[in-house]
Amino acid sequence: MNEMAGSSSSQSQAPKILLAKPPGLATAGPAVAAAAAQFGREDETAPHHHHRSRLPSITSVNLLSDSWDFHNDRFLPFLTENTDFTVVGIIGPPGVGKSTILNELYGFDGTSPGMLPPFTVQSEDNRAMARHCTVGIEPRISAERLILLDTQPVFSPSVLAEMMRPDGSSTISVLSGENLSTELAHELTAIQLGVLLASICHVLLVVSDGVYDDSMRHLMLTVDLLKHGIPDPSSLNSAYLQSSNVGPEKENKDKVSEAEEYMATPLFVHTKLQDENFTPSPLIDQSSIIKDKADSPKAQYKSYISALCKLRNQVLSMNGLSFARTVSEREWLKNSAKIWELVKSSAIIAEYGQALQSSGMFRR
Repeated sequence: MNEMAGSSSSQSQAPKILLAKPPGLATAGPAVAAAAAQFGREDETAPHHHHRSRLPSITSVNLLSDSWDFHNDRFLPFLTENTDFTVVGIIGPPGVGKSTILNELYGFDGTSPGMLPPFTVQSEDNRAMARHCTVGIEPRISAERLILLDTQPVFSPSVLAEMMRPDGSSTISVLSGENLSTELAHELTAIQLGVLLASICHVLLVVSDGVYDDSMRHLMLTVDLLKHGIPDPSSLNSAYLQSSNVGPEKENKDKVSEAEEYMATPLFVHTKLQDENFTPSPLIDQSSIIKDKADSPKAQYKSYISALCKLRNQVLSMNGLSFARTVSEREWLKNSAKIWELVKSSAIIAEYGQALQSSGMFRR
């Protein structure tokens, strides 16, 4: 797509026309407005502002904005009362291919001319400037009722830079309005994002560069530790919400202790090979790997396309954990917004944040 856009000025204008807000959107019918909202994205060629916007774009369907607020009103019209759906989330550092993987799960055909992917992938300009592409949580839903949640990168220098005020404090209120340093707030946002996805998804793809990248494994262990007391979208009820606002957190845990605590099925995906992976190990019999029965050369690793297809087939065939009870797509979204409030007000996460601050690892 990038090469096609750069080949001529006429071709480079096409994506801008497709991405721009249609004239008269405010007076157009709901179907036109909904279609524009589904495929609308901000123009990456627009000037990059240092200060983060506090409201999503008029054509944005982001569930979680860059100000760390949950917005479900724009995605809700795309959901139905259907109860047979699967939610797949993804989390990982910048540049590991999260949006590319979700485009494959969506079934996007990149060979069709003029078609834009449902999830914007990192451009060469973004990569050169070390700038992240996805902001907050960007949702899409496929014809097979597969709800895909793309997320902003964790451990991202560009996200950290955008969160920082001149005095070093965070622009995002992470723990009930408490003023935190940007570094600590950035660490806690990754944990909160992981806890939310582990609570509202059926399958959670944890993407990293390779098997030797321990940062994502450590993050998911922390998420598993701090998620206690956070229910799945089907276990949320008025009694639970009332007890979450008053009384000790032990009462909150008792509300979900009747059933096994829910955790989305994690699937760890490594998208890059290390240098040593390109050299066959001398400790194993190479004949069974490199040569087939016809004694012809054979690739040791699958190609990029076949690996993506295999991952898609594996995810679609997975029997992930089900929610405690049956809910519709619309119920799932509405309850996910309430779960996000529970995550932000979690006493366990707040206590963990205080422990990190007291450890001296982060400036005050």
